[in-house]
Amino acid sequence: MSKTKMRPLTVGLLGTGVIGGGWAARFILNGVDVRLYGRSSSAVERVQEKLASARRAYRRLTQVPLPVEGALTVVNSIPDAVRGVELVQESVSERLEVKQQLLAAASRAAAPETLICSSTSGLRPSLLQAGVDYPERLLVAHPFNPVYLLPLVELCAGQSTAPESLEQAAEIFRSVGMHPLVVRKEVDGFIANRLQEAMWREALWLVRDDVATVEEVDDAVRYSFGLRRAIVGPFRIGGGGNAMRQFMQKWGPELTSPWTKLTDFPEYTDTFLDKLVEQSDARADNLTAPEFEQKRDDCLIAVLRGLRAERYGAGETLARWEQGLRERVAALLTNSSSPLQMPTIEMPSDSIDVNGQIKESRIIELFGVATDALLHLIGVEGEYLSKSGRYKTIETHVSHLRALQAGDRVQIHTQVLGVDDQRLHLFHVLAREGDEEPATTGEQMLLHVRAGNDCSEIVQGNVRERLLELARLHTNLPSPEHVGARVWAKI
Repeated sequence: MSKTKMRPLTVGLLGTGVIGGGWAARFILNGVDVRLYGRSSSAVERVQEKLASARRAYRRLTQVPLPVEGALTVVNSIPDAVRGVELVQESVSERLEVKQQLLAAASRAAAPETLICSSTSGLRPSLLQAGVDYPERLLVAHPFNPVYLLPLVELCAGQSTAPESLEQAAEIFRSVGMHPLVVRKEVDGFIANRLQEAMWREALWLVRDDVATVEEVDDAVRYSFGLRRAIVGPFRIGGGGNAMRQFMQKWGPELTSPWTKLTDFPEYTDTFLDKLVEQSDARADNLTAPEFEQKRDDCLIAVLRGLRAERYGAGETLARWEQGLRERVAALLTNSSSPLQMPTIEMPSDSIDVNGQIKESRIIELFGVATDALLHLIGVEGEYLSKSGRYKTIETHVSHLRALQAGDRVQIHTQVLGVDDQRLHLFHVLAREGDEEPATTGEQMLLHVRAGNDCSEIVQGNVRERLLELARLHTNLPSPEHVGARVWAKI
C-alpha cells in the first residue's frame, strides 16, 4: 500500500496551545479534517493565528501545490472530538493527572481501533495508560515546535502498546511529512529532550558563573555546531568504525576532564533568574515574539530547502513529502482534450527579485512542477524510472508577458505540442487566477534517456501509449500564441 494512502481523513486534537495549534496546522494543510477540543475561549483565534503562520511558511517551503485544506471544526466536548476519527492527538499541559483523566475520557468515547497519541515531552506512556480503555492503542508521539515545520516525531510505546499501533502511527505521521523515530526503550524524556536538557544545564552554568552571557551562549551554538547538527548527529563520523575509534581515542578522555558540570545544575535563585531575564532583554536583535517566530521559520525554511537540494537528513524527509504532494497533484489531472490544469498556487514573498519582479528561477521551478505532474500522469515514476528511463529537459524558453506580484494566485495550464519516439514538446501557460491573458509562458523540449545515464532511448511500453493518447487529445487545440518565440531584437 502506498504511504500516501495512510493519510487519515479526520483527526481529533485535544488541546489548543502552541503544540496543539501546530498539530492543527500540519494536519489541515495536508488535507486532513481536524476536530479540535480546548477549554480556552481564545482557542479558535490562537489556532487560526498558527494556521496563518503555517500557510505562509509552506508557501515559502515548497512550490508543489498543497492539497485542498482540511476543515477545522471546534467542538465542546471530548467525545465530540474523538468520535469518527482515525487518530487522537493529546497536547494539554505537562501534568500527569490532567493527561491521565483526559486520555481515559477519550479512550472511552473513541472507537476501539482509534489510535491515541500524547504529545508529552517527557512522561512515560505506561503512566499515561493508567485507566485507559484499550491501552494497546495508546503511545507517545512527541513533536517539536514549530510542529508544522520540524519533521521529527518521537514514538514511544508503553508496556501495553501493541506493535501494530506503533507501525500505524509511523505511517500516519510520514503521510503528513514527518520523520517518525521509534524510541527503543520506555524512558523519561525520550531521546531528543534528554540531549537538549544536558546542553541546557551546561548553558545555565555558563551564565550563572559569568563565563558567558545569554546572547554569547546562543551565538556559540547557532554559529557553529547548531548548523552542523542539522546535517550530522553526535555519532555520524565519516569513515565508518575506524573513524569512530580514532575519534573516541582522541576525545574520549576529555569526558573525564572538568569541562562541563555534567548533570549538576545551578539553583534557580531570584538573583540568577533576574540575570537571565536582564541579559535576554539586552539582546542586540530585540525582536518581538511574533517577529522572532517569523524569523525562526524563515531560517528553518532556508536550512530545510538547502538540505532538500542535497536530499540529506531532514531535507530527504522534505523531498519525500513533496513527492507525495506531486503524486496527489498528478492524481487530479486527467487525460482530456483540454490543457492539463494545475491547482492554484499563491506566489510567496520571497519570489521577488531586486527589481520587484517574480524571479525567473521560481517561474522555471513552477513549470518543472507542472512537467513532473504530467510525467507522473503518464507513468514515468517508480519502477519505470529505475528500469526503463526518464525524461530530461534539454531546452526551455520563458516569455515574461505581464508582471506578477507576491501574493498573486496563479494557475498553470500545460499542453502537449508534439511527441515522437524520444522527444516530448510541452508548452506551459502561467496566468493570474481569473485572467484570460497569460503572465508567463514556458516552452520545453524533453528527451527520453536511459535509466542510469543520459544516452537517448526510445520511450517504453505503457508510458508510450499514454503519452501518444494524451498528444492525440491535444492535437486539435489551437497553437499557443508564443510557440517558437525568439529574442526579438539584437543588442
